[in-house]
Amino acid sequence: MSANSFDARSTLQVGDESYEIFRLDKVEGSARLPYSLKVLLENLLRTEDGANITADHIRALGGWDSQAQPSQEIQFTPARVIMQDFTGVPCVVDLATMREAVKELGGDAAKINPLAPAELVIDHSVIADKFGTNDAFKQNVDLEYGRNKERYQFLRWGQTAFDEFKVVPPGTGIVHQVNIEHLARVVMTRDGKAYPDTLVGTDSHTTMVNGLGVLGWGVGGIEAEAAMLGQPVSMLIPRVVGFKLTGELQPGTTATDLVLTITEMLRKHGVVGKFVEFYGEGVAATSLANRATIGNMSPEFGSTAAIFPIDDETLNYMRLTGRSDQQVALVEAYAKEQGLWLDPKAEPDFSEKLELDLATVVPSIAGPKRPQDRIVLANAAEQFKQDVRNYVDSVDEAGQESFPASDAPAVANGVPSNPVPVTAPDGTTYELDHGAVTVAAITSCTNTSNPYVMVAAALVAKKAVEKGLTRKPWVKTTLAPGSKVVTDYFEKSGLTPYLDKVGFNLVGYGCTTCIGNSGPLPDEVSKAVNDHDLAVTSVLSGNRNFEGRINPDVKMNYLASPPLVVAYALAGSMKVDITKDALGADQDGNPVFLKDIWPTEAEVNDVVANAIGEDMFSKSYSDVFAGDAQWQALPIPTGDTFEWDTESTYVRKPPYFEGMGMEPAPVEDISGARVLAKLGDSVTTDHISPAGAIKADTPAGKYLTEHGVERRDFNSYGSRRGNHEIMIRGTFANIRLRNQIAPGTEGGYTRDFTQADGPVSFIYDASRNYIEQNIPLVVLAGKEYGSGSSRDWAAKGTALLGVKAVIAESYERIHRSNLIGMGVLPLQFPEGQTASSLGLTGEESFSVTGVTELNDGTTPRTVKVTTDTGVEFDAVVRIDTPGEADYYRNGGILQYVLRSLIRK
Repeated sequence: MSANSFDARSTLQVGDESYEIFRLDKVEGSARLPYSLKVLLENLLRTEDGANITADHIRALGGWDSQAQPSQEIQFTPARVIMQDFTGVPCVVDLATMREAVKELGGDAAKINPLAPAELVIDHSVIADKFGTNDAFKQNVDLEYGRNKERYQFLRWGQTAFDEFKVVPPGTGIVHQVNIEHLARVVMTRDGKAYPDTLVGTDSHTTMVNGLGVLGWGVGGIEAEAAMLGQPVSMLIPRVVGFKLTGELQPGTTATDLVLTITEMLRKHGVVGKFVEFYGEGVAATSLANRATIGNMSPEFGSTAAIFPIDDETLNYMRLTGRSDQQVALVEAYAKEQGLWLDPKAEPDFSEKLELDLATVVPSIAGPKRPQDRIVLANAAEQFKQDVRNYVDSVDEAGQESFPASDAPAVANGVPSNPVPVTAPDGTTYELDHGAVTVAAITSCTNTSNPYVMVAAALVAKKAVEKGLTRKPWVKTTLAPGSKVVTDYFEKSGLTPYLDKVGFNLVGYGCTTCIGNSGPLPDEVSKAVNDHDLAVTSVLSGNRNFEGRINPDVKMNYLASPPLVVAYALAGSMKVDITKDALGADQDGNPVFLKDIWPTEAEVNDVVANAIGEDMFSKSYSDVFAGDAQWQALPIPTGDTFEWDTESTYVRKPPYFEGMGMEPAPVEDISGARVLAKLGDSVTTDHISPAGAIKADTPAGKYLTEHGVERRDFNSYGSRRGNHEIMIRGTFANIRLRNQIAPGTEGGYTRDFTQADGPVSFIYDASRNYIEQNIPLVVLAGKEYGSGSSRDWAAKGTALLGVKAVIAESYERIHRSNLIGMGVLPLQFPEGQTASSLGLTGEESFSVTGVTELNDGTTPRTVKVTTDTGVEFDAVVRIDTPGEADYYRNGGILQYVLRSLIRK
């Protein structure tokens, strides 16, 4: 029960139903607040308990100073938690382990149960092994079940063992698309109360639901577990950036063009740790699908959330997607009653403001390695010719490659070129060169949830087929929608055969290429690429294009709208200027240009209007948690605690609670630490966390081989997240990681200073030696450390490798929080200082003093860092809230929660 200090408890009548609500207008100053802060204010009013959430917290939020730097801590209690299977499996593993730990400490295991609704969508496991055939989907699903049987059995057990935990089975859709189409409530109802739907998710693109007016963002799995167990999320009241939209998109531009423009603008402006909120008359002209696409890209801006208020467009989408009349009526009544309804002319109080005229957006792509690096489509070919030089090692000053005489390259206009003859299995031959598009993928929630760009892609395919065009033979083409509704409207509109004919056959309902599950390139393509070190490319309709993410054979990756993905599959190379060069020739040998096959806005709108209806969503989601016969046939154990299989290479009991007592040990300073890794700027969680394929000659591959797993069954790191032994061995092992203390290497290498002269070693092997000798470890890093996806294993793996502290120039929000959640101390170099400016080589021994001040209940602003070479500096302690300090004192967030639950 809320303390209700502001007498805010009231009643809202909607039809025949009556709901308890907490009125925002009871708090002075609430009317001027941005939408997102009104949602947080309601959260505090409803959860006020006089201890963690007090009247002073509520007054502080009502009196928010938009220009102040964040300093006021509040406790946000999300209404629900959403997970995908890669990040969700470790959550359930940890919950199962916590049940056993509670028993060992004399508590009740049943207390370890989600206290908030928790929903998991299995979408990260399907790999696009098979493509370009009518049975590719079935083959990939069969392979998926074969690889992931143990994980799926474990999740099915969790669905029966834990209350308030539901699983959307494989082959259904992508978590964020399923969320906006079905799971999102917009306004929650529970125990007679109505309140805004809010959430945290174990995937950074949880923010897609912001497009529906639902406040939520990605957190690490460890933070999500705590939220499931009733722990509020500790946060500072953020700055809110108002982003004003005016005008309307011009014909020929897409939601992808819009979102890449916004991403570039907001990255340049700087919004890390801030909320972004869209307002203005252009919002009303922005479809819900486009809003969701923008919300999805919030992590690419760097913002915590990117939200749109509720309006008629929200209600129309809810009706389209099969929400009940009562739910739609409740959302409208609640939003209008609480001042959460969009007023296009309003100018709320914002910390900062930006503005975009939608009419100025032009067709764009982004790449070759970051989503914020937007390229105007008309400049893409020329930009590629400049960028490719960074990916071709042997280029002389004249722009020509240096090869042995027997392999002399062709040179075209000074652009690196090395055409390699390739013979396909059917006997056809072609040449492969730098810039060849080897992967063209319509993939990821970002765009597959948007029917306008999906229909546009299908219409491009249709017009291409009618002109006699098809994909180039070296392009791996895949279609992986975010829900079955997409293939339903393709079928109804008669567009499926055209997609199939240009090679975009259905490969699965899941993230696939966007998360690195692109599957292998055809053998002959892969061999040519690797034998001749070709800088080939991928073009995908996703949200992430970081180095090494999409496919190990592909160096350069580009984000593009679905219709442009199809166009690039037809063109076959990034060297082709698709805005003016021919994509191919028609049946009569005449050139066919992009303008010849690009659909009009009217054509797209006509298909969307006639092919998509509420019945499709109702049918697809009528029994979404039941699964197919294959899912239901999986045998599962019974009981409150899980029966661990000691031989499993997928799911193992982790060591987090071993030797844990009811009282935490005192925090200690760090002495005699060695550097495990010295890293540069923009090291992402993709660089840190195990992801992608497992190679045989790595520590993880050797572990699997030793446990009798055949190489063909290695699967991916993501699929084995429930096995900490695999994940530790893959931490910091990304093939593009450059550890500066092991120059000349790429991947999971360091120098092992437990041995004479510090030989180069696998990071995992070195860490074992350090742990055996009780030597703590530190990581040195540059700016934006831990940017990218909210991968909990980037923090878990770091901790289990023996790292006690990270010293970086700056952090991305989620990873910094996750490090604390695993008991790793995040420190920051003094302003203007870097590892290089301080003369640090990574060969030093480090000590950190002043950390013990945390034992007195306070958090030091700085701690003293010294090295055995005489370097000394005051590092800023990035434990930003009292709640984070409590987690760190307890050795981590899970230990804190466990002790708290036992004491209740």
